[in-house]
Amino acid sequence: MDEKILSQLSIELGNRLKPQKLSITCAESCTGGWIAKVITDIAGSSAYFNRGFVTYSNDAKHEMLDVSLASLEQFGAVSEQVVKEMAAGALKVAKADFAVSVSGIAGPDGGSGEKPIGTVCFGFAFYIGEDIQTVTCRQHFVGDRNNVRLQAAIFSLKTLLEEIIKN
Repeated sequence: MDEKILSQLSIELGNRLKPQKLSITCAESCTGGWIAKVITDIAGSSAYFNRGFVTYSNDAKHEMLDVSLASLEQFGAVSEQVVKEMAAGALKVAKADFAVSVSGIAGPDGGSGEKPIGTVCFGFAFYIGEDIQTVTCRQHFVGDRNNVRLQAAIFSLKTLLEEIIKN
């Protein structure tokens, strides 16, 4: 059922982006490319999706998206500060109109008191004029590793549709 929801969300995203000749990119950590996969599952998605980034390690976040080492050190990879930088970096590198970034703890290991398993941070970036604007949020999902990742992908696409790409 959830896979069907992802497909419907991807179709809707394409239906909003394609007529306006807008594009999207993604920078994924815990979702491991799942968002890019569901976007590109839709025939014709090359009209609005040029590339995505799977930046699972801190080195990849820094090297590919220019996330600052200071942010990674101070806030950790699963933080609103880091996903903000991931989204902005992806937006610039891909020369896209919109970007979504995701970093989280899908489990079954890696949680802490401050960031328990199921904690996922999201970044959404877009241009207003020449300036990059970013919106971030933190969510907590329940379930096993697969369910946390699936819920994160669904949340990403829903948020893009509901909050970022309003027109």
